[in-house]
Amino acid sequence: MTRHRDIANARAWIALIHAGVAVSALRAALEEAGSAAAALDLPDARWQALGAKADTLARLRNDPPPAHCLAWLEVDRHHLLGWDDPDYPALLRRFPSPPAALFVEGDADLLWHPQVAVVGSRNASAGGIDNARDFSRALAASGLVVTSGMAEGIDAAAHAAALDAGVPTVAVVGTGTDVAYPRSHARLAARIRAHGALVSEFLPGTPARREHFPMRNRIIAGLALGTLVIEAADRSGALITARLAGEAGREVFAVPGSIHNPLARGCHRLIRQGAALVEDAREVIAALGPVAAELADGLRARLADATVAAASTAGTDSAAANAATDDPDHARVLAALGHDPVAIDTLVARTGLTVPQLSSILLLMELQGRVSAAHGRYARR
Repeated sequence: MTRHRDIANARAWIALIHAGVAVSALRAALEEAGSAAAALDLPDARWQALGAKADTLARLRNDPPPAHCLAWLEVDRHHLLGWDDPDYPALLRRFPSPPAALFVEGDADLLWHPQVAVVGSRNASAGGIDNARDFSRALAASGLVVTSGMAEGIDAAAHAAALDAGVPTVAVVGTGTDVAYPRSHARLAARIRAHGALVSEFLPGTPARREHFPMRNRIIAGLALGTLVIEAADRSGALITARLAGEAGREVFAVPGSIHNPLARGCHRLIRQGAALVEDAREVIAALGPVAAELADGLRARLADATVAAASTAGTDSAAANAATDDPDHARVLAALGHDPVAIDTLVARTGLTVPQLSSILLLMELQGRVSAAHGRYARR
């Protein structure tokens, strides 16, 4: 995707995030105004009616955004993808509680590619590190983008394996994208920045805080088609990522281990709860392949539509959209949708399809511009 850098709108986003505007009020303002820049110009009375607090508005009007955040925008390959940006990743947009905006250093287009989250323990065993490398290398070779959290242990091994194979990787961090955490991963962060993408919902310069990491985990799960847990103890951040993925209808995979290994207990618990037991990356690839293919087809259709729109004001349907219309499941979903937004549970009842089937079809329709999604509800465009 070729992205027009709207610096004025990006600056408005930084001002809104810096002021701490609540996501609910922010989205309501965006729906009314159409963009962050236009929302910034709404009068205070209107902001208050939409749910913004008085102290937040005082910061918004009187506390200018930090200069280093505005300078961050001017650097090549730095991107701010707000909720009002058509390039905000569709899979994440449809996840529960998505962030209002993403800061990206590197190749932001990777966020639209089929991704698989590879996560696990920070204090991984030697065998866990080997498994992370082997799985990630094979997943990357299959065309899937390996996404993780750049933590020590499994995360770092997954990123490094993809990069060593010459394939980009996505790291979602719990700091600003310009802050290496842990510090020992500064070189790894530089490699990902150059050959992948560093992603965060936090302003540049934000240091590591304990509460940031569960928030980061939901972005990892939301960007990925599925989550693979290599090794995890009973109380592990990787289990949060897996739980969030499962609750959203995404695939969850777990690698079993020795009953004597405490770092296998989290994976065994996931398997008892319904996660797919996997012993080989090919099992993950086979499960995610059909959904990844639809995501890729939808992306190609979206790019084709954008090219046609740039060349002519006359809209035309893409071949992929026509093919989708002929599919009986797609036709059933389209018939079940109206112009009033409905929740996915309602669509399950109307169509008889499963949540993963619906998620795949709705994603494709959204990429084609035929369905709109907001706050977990769907409607015809």
